Amino acid sequence: MIVDLIEALYRLLWGDLFTLPVAGGIGISFMVVLLFAAGIGFTLRTRLLPVRLFRDMIGAVCEKKQAAGGLSSFQTLVISTATRVGMGNLVGVVAAVSAGGAGAVFWMWVTALLGASTSFVETTLAQKYRVPDPLYGGWRGGPAYYLHVLAERKRGKKLRRSVCAALFAVSGLICWCGISQVISNSVSSAFENAFHVPPLATTVVLTLLAALIVLRKNATVKSLDFIVPVMAVCYFVITVGIVVLNFRQLPAGGFGAVLMNGVKRGLFSNEAGSGSAPCAAAAAECDDPVKMGLVQALGVLIDTVVICSCTAFLMLLVPQEITAGLTGMDLLQTAMQYHLGSFGIVFIAVILALFSFSTFLGVLYYARGNVAYLCGDNWWSQTAYKLLALAMLLVGGTQAYTVVWDLGDVGIGLMTIFNMIALYPLSGEAMDALNDYEKRKKLQ
Repeated sequence: MIVDLIEALYRLLWGDLFTLPVAGGIGISFMVVLLFAAGIGFTLRTRLLPVRLFRDMIGAVCEKKQAAGGLSSFQTLVISTATRVGMGNLVGVVAAVSAGGAGAVFWMWVTALLGASTSFVETTLAQKYRVPDPLYGGWRGGPAYYLHVLAERKRGKKLRRSVCAALFAVSGLICWCGISQVISNSVSSAFENAFHVPPLATTVVLTLLAALIVLRKNATVKSLDFIVPVMAVCYFVITVGIVVLNFRQLPAGGFGAVLMNGVKRGLFSNEAGSGSAPCAAAAAECDDPVKMGLVQALGVLIDTVVICSCTAFLMLLVPQEITAGLTGMDLLQTAMQYHLGSFGIVFIAVILALFSFSTFLGVLYYARGNVAYLCGDNWWSQTAYKLLALAMLLVGGTQAYTVVWDLGDVGIGLMTIFNMIALYPLSGEAMDALNDYEKRKKLQ
């Protein structure tokens, strides 16, 4: 019964809502409609913010922390990048390019520009409506908190909990538990292919290492500060080197599969609109919510335009006869073996492990504010959720339960819906903040 309900919700959110009668039929899901419409609307209202204010994005990332406690702008970018840059940047992009060809890359870029504007709005609101965090110090916030504010305005009184805010928090916690299983299953499979290590051994080591970090109070951010820049730079340098040496071999693709595979991968990889990244952005010590909105807009571009494109170009430079019939991680490892020999298989296994492990640490950081919203300020609830996520990490490495993967997708779909309930009515405040920022900038 529960399994049937999860699968029905998955089909409702991610299945084809309707089919466009072009290029042999293009299936459009409800989530694509929701996210694409929001991206277009917010991009127009911010007057193409990702292009106009790109220099401001870079400047905001480089700003020093304004006060003791909390996170710097760069640290929040690192945490959000840790969760955005994950398995989807590797295996997901492989699937998109396999179906859509070179043109899928262009549509991924278009989607990133739209998603950056959505990310700006949700992050600015998260900064504006953050609250003090008595457990970890600094601040916490996210969609659950600005949904709560919206509910209080609608009801005209103070509330202990808001239904929509609580549903967002629960959806997020469900999603992030599902991601835990996907992470360990992917890493254990990659290490088995590359090093012939039994999945159980990989999973136990991965879980113990994760436990040593997440069960300590301040170890998560410190670990991500090291892991994320190292993995991103290594992957970027090696892939760009391959692309530069083989650029003339890049092919072209056909419109139908190109359009939707590029759009879907861009939307789902950068997480703009899902409400995940604002959970970290709210913790930043920043003198202007707009600046943090610009930081997270840059994070969307880094994820899709840089990291996803690296994977896409790697795939496009491999002769089709070599990868024919292959899918997923096997396809990606075969492509890297073509470029780098046996080192390619090892490289992808290690990079996937770093991408996935950093995602796990990042989502547990996101979970802090949502657990606190539901259960209050206490250590038992924080620790209980961490132990649950670690248990899912341990189980996922040895067993692949498709229903749990679907549950994670349902979770992020529901998060997006509840987030949008607040984004549209509150977006005017983000626009006012942006206009005020630009006015002050002109006077400087």
